[in-house]
Amino acid sequence: MARMHARRRGSSRSRRPLITENPEWVPLSKDEVMEMVVKLGKEGMTSSKIGLVLRDQHAVPSVKLSTDKSVMEILHENDLSPKLPEDLMALMRKAINLNIHVQNGNRGDIANRRGLQLVESKIRRLVKYYKRLDILPKDWNYSLKKAELLIE
Repeated sequence: MARMHARRRGSSRSRRPLITENPEWVPLSKDEVMEMVVKLGKEGMTSSKIGLVLRDQHAVPSVKLSTDKSVMEILHENDLSPKLPEDLMALMRKAINLNIHVQNGNRGDIANRRGLQLVESKIRRLVKYYKRLDILPKDWNYSLKKAELLIE
């Protein structure tokens, strides 16, 4: 598949093996995995961090295969889901850092100014998607000032 903002191609990455059911060597039961997700969510961990902890420390290769629910679904059922999606927050952090770099005496850094434009384009596209799914309110709009207030 081609890159979003370039004409190059690239698909070099690791891929999870195609399995359709939970392996028998997983030490935790369905209820124990759900309890761990809720416990880690109450500690303030993000959904990706919860997945990493369960994979690396508790030998659970996939929460979805173990529980038939994603980490976000489990957090949402227990009212622990974040206000804004994690991927949107990461992109907004990146935009804030790029903007700080450009404003702090690096106005001639054209590559980073272009990078800021591309990141903001991704944010707007993602906001449109989340509005369509009713995850974000219909009147929610992105701006750098709003992002700085939300992130910090």
